[in-house]
Amino acid sequence: MSEKPPLRIRIAFEKGPEMRFTGHLDLQRTWERTLRRARLPVAYTQGFNPRPRMQLSPALPLGCTSICELIDVWLLEEIEPQSLLDKLRASSSPGIIVLEVSPVADQEGALQNRVIAVEYEAQLPSADQSDQLRAAIETFLGEIRVERIRRGKRYDLRPLVEALECCTNDREPGVRLRMRLTSREGATGRPEELLLALGVDPTQFQFIRTRMFFEAAG
Repeated sequence: MSEKPPLRIRIAFEKGPEMRFTGHLDLQRTWERTLRRARLPVAYTQGFNPRPRMQLSPALPLGCTSICELIDVWLLEEIEPQSLLDKLRASSSPGIIVLEVSPVADQEGALQNRVIAVEYEAQLPSADQSDQLRAAIETFLGEIRVERIRRGKRYDLRPLVEALECCTNDREPGVRLRMRLTSREGATGRPEELLLALGVDPTQFQFIRTRMFFEAAG
């Protein structure tokens, strides 16, 4: 009798303020420790250095939090979803909030390859710059090309920005910038680069990733 193939499980989680300066590789190690503490029957890769078989969603910019992170993990045995959720929540590090778990078809492409756009919010405590930001956004969206330099190479930022708006309301202080940026190989928009192009200091803002957009399955 042939062995059952590993089961692919998708874990949705938040990356909170405690983890905002944790880089992508360290986040991966954090999840490896979490899976060990939860004593889950994780499948391992083949080769001289076996590692837990898992895939994270695209890396977050350092200093950015998120309410929509994903990680796919392959398990050797089926576990009832609520039990799996309880084990993960009990074993998670500070700053990792497990939201839900769900099965995923193993034929589905890798998480990083399927994400085509990402939505961020940039929050500024004071609304004093709201008029300036709205004017800068209107100018930016009217441009055909916005040339920037990244790692010594010139590139056009404009096609990497799919949507951009400034939001304020009477019930909350400050101002929020909502942006949807492309996230494809060789064409990834970065929120701090966009703020620099708008003429504002990105270090004044707190960034949060709020949504990921995926290509259609199949």
